[in-house]
Amino acid sequence: MSELWYQFSALCESLGTSPLEVLGFIFGVVCVALNAMENIWGWPTGLINVGIYIYIFFIARLYADVVLNIFFFVTGVYGWYHWLNGGTKKDDLPISASTSRNWVFYILSGVAGILIIGYFFDNFTNADLAYWDAYTTSFSLLAQVMMAQKKIENWLIWIAVDIIAIGIYWYKDLRLTAIMFLIYLVLATLGYFNWKKKMALQPSVS
Repeated sequence: MSELWYQFSALCESLGTSPLEVLGFIFGVVCVALNAMENIWGWPTGLINVGIYIYIFFIARLYADVVLNIFFFVTGVYGWYHWLNGGTKKDDLPISASTSRNWVFYILSGVAGILIIGYFFDNFTNADLAYWDAYTTSFSLLAQVMMAQKKIENWLIWIAVDIIAIGIYWYKDLRLTAIMFLIYLVLATLGYFNWKKKMALQPSVS
């Protein structure tokens, strides 16, 4: 087993990445693909993914992303439970749309999050790209909560987050992670249209 891991590590090094980043890449892509299909197994797969990335982002000094992934772990457990038991009869949670009032709250909360998180990490830590990192952190928090509640618009926020995240991780030489977020971008787009199709076929929800 140790020999196999050594060979895997050597292969990753030759490709300019780390074994943990490769594993995070695999679990991350599988997680988002399962979520896009509205498959409950996306949640436990995602818990493995965020555990790996807590370590990766700490080493890269992207501390806002460390905090974000700790939050993802907590909401991952919540989302797993809520998808199974969040329906009106404590059954499977249906897909639903957000109201206009919800959207105002989302945008204001996201902007406030950027300012607060960005200011803190820019002034009190040695974080790199503090405000850009705060942007992806703040809106990812919103998207994750919306995902746990099966709000279809979570995919629109993920699309906006993924676009910026690709640039951040490429700049930080986390090239495989940047590619992962490019795949996330494609999957988020597919997820939106898949959920929209499924929502049209399900009974109306209030």
